Formats: sequence, C-alpha cells, structure tokens
Amino acid sequence: MHEDLWDIVDSNAHDGDKAKGAVAIDAFPGLGKTTSVLAFAKQFHLREIAEHGDRTPEGHQRLPVCRVGLTGNTGLKDFNRAMLEFFAHPGNIRGTAAQFASRALDCMISCHVRLLIVDDLHFLRWRNTSGVEISNHFKYIANEYPVTLVFVGVGLAERGLLDEVDALGNPVLAQSGRRTTPLGMEPFLIDTQERRRQWRGVLLAIEQRLVLADARRGMLADELPDYLFARSTGHIGSLMTLINRGCQRAVRTGAERLDREVLDRVKNDAAAENARRELAAALDRRRITSRVTPGRSRSVAGAP
Repeated sequence: MHEDLWDIVDSNAHDGDKAKGAVAIDAFPGLGKTTSVLAFAKQFHLREIAEHGDRTPEGHQRLPVCRVGLTGNTGLKDFNRAMLEFFAHPGNIRGTAAQFASRALDCMISCHVRLLIVDDLHFLRWRNTSGVEISNHFKYIANEYPVTLVFVGVGLAERGLLDEVDALGNPVLAQSGRRTTPLGMEPFLIDTQERRRQWRGVLLAIEQRLVLADARRGMLADELPDYLFARSTGHIGSLMTLINRGCQRAVRTGAERLDREVLDRVKNDAAAENARRELAAALDRRRITSRVTPGRSRSVAGAP
C-alpha cells in the first residue's frame, strides 16, 4: 500500500490549476488502515522536512500533512472547521462554510501542506444532500488545494464514493469515482507458505518490542503461532489487543511471559471471539496450520 501511495502522491502536480488524483483506503475494521496511513504520513512528513527544512521560505512552519477525522453528522461547514482546527486557526469559531474553506486554503498554502488525510469517511452519508455537497467540495479541494486527498474508511465503494451516479441517477458523484484510486488491505492468511512466513515475521517483530522479564525469542512465533492466529483470525487490530492485554496481565500477575495459560484468561474483541471456535478447531485437527514448514530448495533444471 505504501508503494502505491508513493506513486500517487509523488506523481501528482501539487499546484492550484490541475486536479490531483485521490486515494481511498477501503478495508474491514481492525486491519490497520489508519495505522498504515499514519505511518506513511510520518515518512512523507520526515522526507519533506529533510529536503526543504522545517520552515517555509516565508517563515511559516512547514506542515506537509494535515489529518481530518469525520464524525457521524459531519457537514460541509464542520469539515472546513475541522481543517482549521488542525492548524489551531483563531478563525474557526465564526464564519460561513466558504469563509472557513478560504481560511483553510490559506493555511495549507502557507504551511506547504501536500497530503490531506480524511479519516473515518464512512461516517459521511454520501447519498443525502450533505454528502453530495461534500463530494463536490472534495472536487473543489482536488482542483484548488495543493494537496493529495487520502480517504480512509470502511465500505467506501458500497457507500457511493466510487459511484458513477447519485441516488437520483445524476452523474454528480462520477467526479469522485473517476479521480479516486481504491486501495485495499487484507487480513493475514495462512493458506500458502509465503503467507505463513509473513505471519511468522509479524510475530517475531512483536516479540522484539515486548518488555517482559521472561520474554525470549520464539515465545510467540514458535510456541503460539496457531493459537494467536485463532484468537485474532488474522486481524492485526485483534492481535495487538490480545498482546497488549496479555502483557498487562503477565506483569500484574508476575508471570512475565506470554503463554496459553496467561492468554486464555484475557478477553478479546467480540468479532475475534465469535470467529475463534471454528478456526481453533481446524487448527487443532491440523487441517490448517500457521507454522512455516521446512521445504526443499527449488531444484536446478536437470538435477534429481
């Protein structure tokens, strides 16, 4: 996903007279959409600061990235105000939606913003009047603001972000669909050797960050790969919830390590617990496994 984001962001012409292509990160909850996008935003921010300095030529603070989160009833004026609040602009209390948009544009130009992240876009009701207004507003931002829009949400395609027409059959939303590139994220799977290696790599990376007195290499990747996959169903959000709570219990009880005895007492999120039984049964019966099986190296042509 990061490779695709670099391609799209760096290929956009960040000036005011050309439309910039947008990105929609669309995936199920608990897969790390926001975490991944913020990790990319951090890399982009650090690169821009390293190349151009932390101050603009006019002396303003350089802020390459702006993030706005939507709420359940976000309207056009609320969205523009949220952009101003990111910059701590004093004019975010009174004004019209157009005035807020003008002030936000001034802030982004002054601070050399290049990336605008709109999180929780699924909270927006695209098919009502407010949704169409904000859809048109996103087109205005893509045309006039020197930024690349990155939308993050759940079920964005089903909610109409990529539709060619609106609920009345008018091609109002086509401008968003034609200019937005969808990118997805998938849960971890264990149906191939390569995917099992990826799962093991994640567990090894987590092990290196655990601060437990009795922690050791292989505590998760070698001893608990099937168990952790069953408890998390391959969702990174559920996995990290289980690990965090397990570490807290291990410290509190003095166990100072993670094993089945400790983790069996930890409750996880509802979705992971509901899907746990069937997956755990398949793992116990060895119908599937998350362990990396040692394989022979690929033979040279003509060799036995």
